[in-house]
Amino acid sequence: MAITRRDFGVALLGGLAMPALVPGAGAQGSAQGSAQGNVQGNAWPNRPIRLVSPFAPGGPQDVPARHFVEWLTPRLGQPVVFDSRAGAGGAVGMQYVAQANDGHTFLITSNAIATLPAIRRNLGFDPFTDLLPVTLVMQSPYTLVVRANGPKSLEDFLAAARAAPNRLTYGSSGVGASTHLTGAMLFQKAAVQVTHVPYRGAQLVMNALLAGDIDCYIGDVGIPLEHIRSGTVRCIAVTTTGRAPLLPDVPPASEVVPGYASTLWYGLFGGKSTPPEAIARVLAELAPLRAPESELRLRVAERGSELLLTGPAPLAERLRGEVPQWRAVVAAAGIEPE
Repeated sequence: MAITRRDFGVALLGGLAMPALVPGAGAQGSAQGSAQGNVQGNAWPNRPIRLVSPFAPGGPQDVPARHFVEWLTPRLGQPVVFDSRAGAGGAVGMQYVAQANDGHTFLITSNAIATLPAIRRNLGFDPFTDLLPVTLVMQSPYTLVVRANGPKSLEDFLAAARAAPNRLTYGSSGVGASTHLTGAMLFQKAAVQVTHVPYRGAQLVMNALLAGDIDCYIGDVGIPLEHIRSGTVRCIAVTTTGRAPLLPDVPPASEVVPGYASTLWYGLFGGKSTPPEAIARVLAELAPLRAPESELRLRVAERGSELLLTGPAPLAERLRGEVPQWRAVVAAAGIEPE
């Protein structure tokens, strides 16, 4: 297989960044990163850095994003500004970063960046060529949640769906949202028909489940967690291949539907004009946050997420693998791209 110029760039960035991301490299990695920035002749950063979220404030991405702002500002010697640019399922903010040419604009986004190419004919940018992967930030399982008097297991839910096609319903954060496609892929692999009901946000989905308007919530573990703990609802499966730390008694869906897995993840990208030394510097400064006792790691764990900070290559690989996967799911579901 031919190695493209972009593949070489990703490999180069991975080679630059990963030594600083070795657990325990902490202060040394930070010092090396700062030294490298000085060696580069103060070329970067030479102005404020903008960190763009393509979603409305208050979502899971805000936790690492705002922590990055506070952490990086004194270490980079320039203000890091958090900028929420919501719209079009995340496409507005993503396009803004893709079109930025200042080398100082970054994007923190969910895996919507992998699902959007499947549901929109023209995004206005190419996630593979107009954005540079910096690092996977964190990941968490999606949860399948039913009311307390609902099916006791995923096996029971799927059996009921087979007995009455399209009678059971599941809610998501909108048509083409990652929660919609995560459910669609599960039910496609299980060969059952469950009716999708879209809402404008995960909390509205949860409210609909509690009100009895839908039969199943599919979404971020952080939304139903307190209801699960209180017994108001029951989590019948998680979508990762293993069990979730906050829900150790809940089996993964793959135990019932072999080969199925879906993860909610967040990644950090730079605009295509971001210099390699800038990405290496950011990664070096973020490296101490991987420590087991870091405040950020503990904060995201409270929501059921796992902090990653992997470097560029795993993020690039995740994106390359998921874009065609979601296109196949959209085609099988008969969803017409906008």
